[in-house]
Amino acid sequence: MNHRLFGIWLIAFFLLCLSTSEAQYRNGYPYSGRSNSIIPQSNDEKPEPKALTSEEIVEKEMPRITEAAQLNDFEQAVVSSILTKYVQQSIELRILDLEPQKTREKLELMKKKQNEELKAGLPEDKYNIIVEIQEKGVRKVKSQKKKGKKKKKDKDN
Repeated sequence: MNHRLFGIWLIAFFLLCLSTSEAQYRNGYPYSGRSNSIIPQSNDEKPEPKALTSEEIVEKEMPRITEAAQLNDFEQAVVSSILTKYVQQSIELRILDLEPQKTREKLELMKKKQNEELKAGLPEDKYNIIVEIQEKGVRKVKSQKKKGKKKKKDKDN
């Protein structure tokens, strides 16, 4: 009776050790048997990011442009309406999916018309700042302004 009980315990112990070692072996070698993933899998699909409208794009950029060019309310409205119009046209152009050469030509034409409208609606100095922002970006224009102010202070002293 003791030998039977001992045998049952021995078999149970081996089965327990076998199952734990098999689980460790499988994690070490993912190509053998069913692999266990460390990362939990979810069935939730991530929604695609919503495409911004031209108004949202311009609205997002206007505070930085306004600050860099120091625009008043009227100038802000002029720049905002012009940029919204041409951002909308560029979105429509992307949707058309034309040949690269035609797309480039149309974009250059749109940029030229946009600059003409900006020049007509803004003072010369603010127009130049806006054009510079379009070419270089807001951050570079701001940093150049700060450097210019520091150089003027150094020359004055």
